[in-house]
Amino acid sequence: MSIKTYILDTNVLLTDANALFSFEEHNLVLPLIVLEELDKHKDRQDEAGRNARETVRKLTELVRKQANVKAGISLGNGLGTIQLLSTMDIPAHTTTPEELVKVGSGDNTIIQFCLSFKAAYPEKNPILVTRDLMLQIKSTVVGIVWENYRKFNVAPNASSLYNGCATINNVDVDEFYKAQDSKQPYILPEELVTENNLHANQFLVLSDGNRSALARFTGQGKELKEIKKFQVGKFLARNKEQEFAMDLLFDESVKLVTLVGRAGCGKTLLSIAAGLEQVVGSKKRYKNLLVCRPVQPVGKDIGYLPGSLEEKMEPWIAPIKDNLRFLISEGKKGKLNEQILQDYFDNGIIEIEAMTFIRGRSIANAFMIIDEAQNLNLHELKTILTRVGENTKIVLTGDIEQIDNMYVDSVSNGLTIAVDRFKDETISGHVTLIKGERSAFATLASTILF
Repeated sequence: MSIKTYILDTNVLLTDANALFSFEEHNLVLPLIVLEELDKHKDRQDEAGRNARETVRKLTELVRKQANVKAGISLGNGLGTIQLLSTMDIPAHTTTPEELVKVGSGDNTIIQFCLSFKAAYPEKNPILVTRDLMLQIKSTVVGIVWENYRKFNVAPNASSLYNGCATINNVDVDEFYKAQDSKQPYILPEELVTENNLHANQFLVLSDGNRSALARFTGQGKELKEIKKFQVGKFLARNKEQEFAMDLLFDESVKLVTLVGRAGCGKTLLSIAAGLEQVVGSKKRYKNLLVCRPVQPVGKDIGYLPGSLEEKMEPWIAPIKDNLRFLISEGKKGKLNEQILQDYFDNGIIEIEAMTFIRGRSIANAFMIIDEAQNLNLHELKTILTRVGENTKIVLTGDIEQIDNMYVDSVSNGLTIAVDRFKDETISGHVTLIKGERSAFATLASTILF
C-alpha cells in the first residue's frame, strides 16, 4: 500500500482529539491557519473546545521532540509523520480563484494552501480531509481531492443503519405458536440465523406465506420469545415497533435500549411510560426515573437565562414534563393533579437533568433515559454509559434526521454508534420506530417536509 499525504482541516481536530493518530502509516500536513483556528476554539466550554485543547497538548508534545516541524515529526511506531507548514513554506504557488482571494476566510486559505502544495509536490497526491460540506464543494470546483473524516461513521448512510428488525420467511408459524402454547422452547434453525445474519435481541417477523408471528431472537441456540400486545396504564402500544420497544423496556436482563425514529413515533413517551411503571407503578424495580437531555438549542440560542438552576432548566425539560403530565393525568379529559407530579420531583422519584452535570456521578438503581441522544458525540456517549451503576437500565432515544450538533451527522453521532457497537451484546437491544403516532397532522408534516 502506497503512503498517502493528508492535509487536515480544523473541524477534523475539533471532532476527534485523537485524529492526529488515526491515519495509520500515512503522513499528515497541518496548515498554519489550522493552528490559528485551534487557538480561537480552545477556550470554548464544550466538546469542541475540549478537543481543541487536547489537540494542542498533543501537538506541543510532538513539537518538543523535534525542532524542525517543517521537515516532519514522527507520530509514533507504525504511524506516519506530521508537518506544520504555512503557505510561505511551499516553493511553488498556483493561482487561487479570484472569488476566493477577495473573501478572506480560513476555508479559502486552506484551499490556497492545498492548491500550492499540490503544485509543488504533485507526486504526493495530497488529499484534503474535511467534514465541512461547503469546503468539500469548493474543493471539487477547484480540483482538490478530498475525503470526509470517517473514523466514527458506522455505516455508509442512514438508510443502511441496523434497524433491529428482520423478516424471516419459510418458518412454520403453526409450530411456533404450538410451542408457545405448550410453553416449549422454539429454536430457530441455525441455517436461518446464519443466512439472515441475526443479532442478539433482534426482532423477527416470522412468515410462512399465509400467517405471521412476532418474536425476539434472544441469541444463537436460544429460544425465540413471542411478542404480545402491551399496555402500561393508559398507554397502549399502537404498532409492532412500539410493541418491540416495550418488550425491551420491561426486560430486566436488557440493560441498554436504543430507540430511533422520526418525531412523533413515541420514543420518549414509551420510555417514560415504562420508566414510571417500574418506579412508581406495580413493577417497582428501580428507585427513581432520571431523564437527561443535551442542552442543544434548535435554531438561534436565546442566550443566558435568569434565575436558579431549576428555572434555567425549565425550557429544556418542558417536553419531558409534557409527557409526564399526559401519563399521570386521569380520566377521559386528562385531569391532572399537578401536586402529584411536583411531589415526584421534590422527593427525587423523578429527576430531569442537563447532560452538562452528569460527569462524575455514579447512578445506581435507576431507570435512566437520555433523550435527544442523536446530538451526542462518541466521547459524551462514553461519559454517560460509564456513569451506569448496579441495577440501572439506560435508554437512548433520538431522531437521526434532526441533529443540531454541527460536529456529528446521521452515521457518526453517539446514538448510532451505540446502536452499531452494542448490536451483538445480549444486554442490549434496538428498535427503529417507523410510524408516527402523535397525531395525523404531525405524521403528515414529518413525511411531506422530509
